[in-house]
Order: sequence, then C-alpha cells, then structure tokens
Amino acid sequence: MQPSLTQALKKNFLGNSPDWYEKSIIAFLIINPIALWTLGPFITGWMLIAQFIFTLAMALKCYPLQPGGLLAIEAIVLGMASPEAVYLEISSNLQVILLLMFMVAGIYFMRDMLLFVFTKILLGVKSKTTLSFLFCFAGAFLSAFLDALTVTAVLITISVGFYSVYHKVASGKQIVDEDHDHSDDNSLRSSKRAELEKFRGFLRSLIMHGAVGTALGGVTTLVGEPQNLLIAEKAGWNFIEFFLQMAPVTMPTLVCGLITCVLLEKFKILGYGAPLPEAVRQILQESSDHDESRRTQYDKASLIVQSVVAVILVLGLAFHWAPVGLIGLMVIVLLTAFNGITEEHRIGHAFEEALPFTALLVVFFAIVAVIHEQHLFSPVIDTVLAMDESVQPGMFFLANGLLSAISDNVFVATVYINEVRAALDAGDLTRAQFDKLVIAINTGTNLPSVATPNGQAAFLFLLTSALAPLIRLSYMRMVIMALPYTIVLTIVGLAGVVFML
Repeated sequence: MQPSLTQALKKNFLGNSPDWYEKSIIAFLIINPIALWTLGPFITGWMLIAQFIFTLAMALKCYPLQPGGLLAIEAIVLGMASPEAVYLEISSNLQVILLLMFMVAGIYFMRDMLLFVFTKILLGVKSKTTLSFLFCFAGAFLSAFLDALTVTAVLITISVGFYSVYHKVASGKQIVDEDHDHSDDNSLRSSKRAELEKFRGFLRSLIMHGAVGTALGGVTTLVGEPQNLLIAEKAGWNFIEFFLQMAPVTMPTLVCGLITCVLLEKFKILGYGAPLPEAVRQILQESSDHDESRRTQYDKASLIVQSVVAVILVLGLAFHWAPVGLIGLMVIVLLTAFNGITEEHRIGHAFEEALPFTALLVVFFAIVAVIHEQHLFSPVIDTVLAMDESVQPGMFFLANGLLSAISDNVFVATVYINEVRAALDAGDLTRAQFDKLVIAINTGTNLPSVATPNGQAAFLFLLTSALAPLIRLSYMRMVIMALPYTIVLTIVGLAGVVFML
C-alpha cells in the first residue's frame, strides 16, 4: 500500500535519522523565531550555537550538514546574519577550503605508495609493541605533512584489506578467490572463530594507535588539521613559523603520546596489547607475496612517481612555495599526469571524501557569521582577557578542549581564533600575548578532542567506516580506548601551555 504524500514527506525528512532526532530539529526551527521575537537576538544566538553543537555531537545519527544547514539558513532568513557576512567569512577562509578540496584529493592518488609502506611495516615487524609504536609514529609523521583524515583512510583501507584476506581463508576459500562477503560470519569455520576474535582485538588496538597518531602529528603543522591553516592565516605564520611556535607544547606532547602507546601495549590495558596470531600472519604474508608477484612494471613505475611527488609535496610545504591548497592541486596534476589517470570519472572519486566536510565547513562559517554579527562571544572573551595574562592561555586551552571534545574542533577553533584576532586588531592584546593565545587555541582544539569521535574528524570517519563493525569498534569502545591518551595529552598539553609559553 502506497503511503500518503504527508507520510512520504515525513519519511523523507532527514531520511533514516531517529524519530526523536527529527522532532528535535523541527522543534529547534519552530522555537528560534519565537525566541528571537521574545528574548532577543543575543539569547537566541546562544540557543542557535547550542543547537548546532547538538547536531555535531549527534553526527552518528545524522550527518551535521543537513540539520546544521537548516539552522544556518533559518538564522540568515531571520536576519541574525546577512548573506554578505557569510560570504565574507567564506572568502577570508578560502585557504582552508582549498586545502580540503585539493590536498585531500591529491593524497588520494598517493594511496598505493602509503599502502605499500604500511603493509611492509605490519608484516615486517614481529613485536606488537614495536609495531604499535611505528603505526602511531607513522600516523603522526604523515599527518604533519598530509592530512589526518586521509592518513586515517589509508589505515582503514589496510585494515579492511587484511581482515578480508583472513576472513576469506577462515571461511574455507582461497586467497585468489574474488567473490567473498567478509561482513558475513555464517560461513566461518568454527575452529577459526576464536582466532578471528584475537585478530579483531589486534586490529582494534593498532587502528586506535594510528588514529591517535594522526592527532599527535596533526597539531604540529598548519596542514595537519583544517583548523590549523585557519589559525596560521589569522596569526600570519608560514609552515616553519607555525611548527616552531607550537613546538614547546606539541613536541613534549608527541613524546608523551608515544610513551603512552608503548605502556598501553606493555601492560595490556583497556583493550590494548592483543598480538597478531601466528596463523593469521602466515595467511597475510601469503597474500602479500601473491600481490607482489602480480605487480607489473607499470605498478612499480606508479609507486616511484608517488614517492617522488611525496618528496616534492614535503618540500613545497616546508618552503611555502604557494598556498597549501594550490600545492595540493599541483600534487593532483603531477600524480594523474605521470600515472596516466586522465579519465574524468577516475579523478572525480578523489574528491568524494573531502567535499561533504568542505560543505559542512561552509555551514560552520555561516554560524560564525551569526556569532560575529550578534557579538555572542564578546562577554566570554572579555572575561578571559580581563584575567591575569599568565592565566589566559591555560583558560583558553581548557575551554577549547572541553568544547572540542563534545562538538567539532574546526568549529571551535574558527570561533575562538576570530574573536582573539578581533581583540588584537582592537588593541586589547599585545602581539606576544596574542601568540600565546593562538598556541593555546590550536593545541586546545587538537589534543583533548581525542576524547570522543565527535571532536576529531578522523575519529568520526573511522567510527562510520566499513572497518568499525568488522572489528567491533563501537562509540563507547573508542571512548574507552582513547581515555589514556585523552588524559595524557590534556595534562601534558596544558602544562606546556602554562609553563612553556
């Protein structure tokens, strides 16, 4: 029986989101105009911020672009910000948009080389502690020069590939067999089920070490996280300046994060320490050898080109040859031209990962425009700036860290850096104090945000990926496994901000 038009419209609204979530968004859209007319724009503006953070925190129920976009559109219609103000925010943050559009897509064409490197690490190192350290360090190093989301995507691809190979063999098939559903355990041999659980534990701990590594490295440079470039632009820092300014906080944090990785494996707590079963290793090695034997001269040439372009990328970023997004575009041109990727549809796939988040970022800027137009953060900023200068960086770190853990660090960083920059331009801050607050904002939004998948885009990407259900990586398991890192990164980061600046 066909549903009525009303029922169809209701069903289509926000798709498969829970009924309570849909009703919440509708309630927000109804309440906001009433609040604006009765309570005024200031209180309504703060209500809008709370509602928007709610959509970010509930990202697993519905991607925030749609509900957050509806709230932003309503705010503009109600006159809380003008379209011109939104455009001004977007145009002043064009570098960040170019970074997401082109750099992430550029690294997409470098995946084969990155997969090759991580595969060699996984199969070449027998010690689980050493392997975890290398995955964490590699994630940090790559994220410092590439992008945390892309590096996480590589880690997910590797893990799904290895899981699929083992699951296929454990189900009684051959490595060379193409047709196999690795999400279905019904065909699994009973003797292999316990071994599969151990392998899941191994992959869970390894992928979490790698994901935290992307946060450790992502905070250090202006390309590691989307908000870093925005922060660097407001501060007027290039690649080297950004790294050096952040180093007093980020380098001790990196060292302590890597030490935490080793200790978690040694003491086998909170789900860490699971070794790779030897039978699984043998199957994975056979698969790797099989792939190696099938690698053609064209494949080898492609790996060489990707390696050369990776070196060019690092040099281009280090010496600031051009804005980061344009360097990313250069990477796309070089990799596609010299690897024979000339079909439009093959190039288009590279942009699929970044563009939804780019669209969401533009919605962020619309909410930021409301904050500016209504001066919503002025009382908060004024209160903190009225404190003793020695207290200000620590307070900014904690405030940013708390908000970033429950919402999204790009949104939080965008709000705070704009307000602090406005204070500098108004003469309320000295340049030296401004620099300290910039460091506190960057580290505050990047480090404590590992507490939940809401705060880190890479964590949310991992949680919503095809890998998470395969290895039984739920929201709460991620929170629990990230807890030791959250504590260490927050304490060390705060100490660095308070005592090293």
